Amino acid sequence: MKIVPMQEIHLDKLAQLEQMCFSHPWSRQALGEELSNPAAVFLVAVEEDTVLGYAGMHVVYGEGYIDNIAVFPAARRKGVGRRLIEALVDWMEHHEGVFLTLEVRPSNEAAVLLYQSIGFREVGRRKGFYQDPEEDALLMTRDC
Repeated sequence: MKIVPMQEIHLDKLAQLEQMCFSHPWSRQALGEELSNPAAVFLVAVEEDTVLGYAGMHVVYGEGYIDNIAVFPAARRKGVGRRLIEALVDWMEHHEGVFLTLEVRPSNEAAVLLYQSIGFREVGRRKGFYQDPEEDALLMTRDC
């Protein structure tokens, strides 16, 4: 498995993955706009020509905000999500980042445990952050 920067050739698969994973998915166009966004860091996990998943963040003044992490069902529980998050952490550390933050549904226990194992800690909650279904968000942060 390789972690590579997101490119135009990945957009169709990533838009498909967004539809599978999120109740309010990003469109292919929205993903494509990130290719020219200087604040965006979007990485894709690939194995040969197969897209396994992706993770994206925006960085402003050394503060990283992870927008999305998604892995195709067939590639889950194989370390893809961990590798993607670790790649974002590495990027931040090599670019003198201060911290990374993200929101996650408390009901997504697997993701919460993964983030904790990589050094993220709960720092707050955002009431009613998610819709379809409605749920609070755990706000998790990791210093770099």
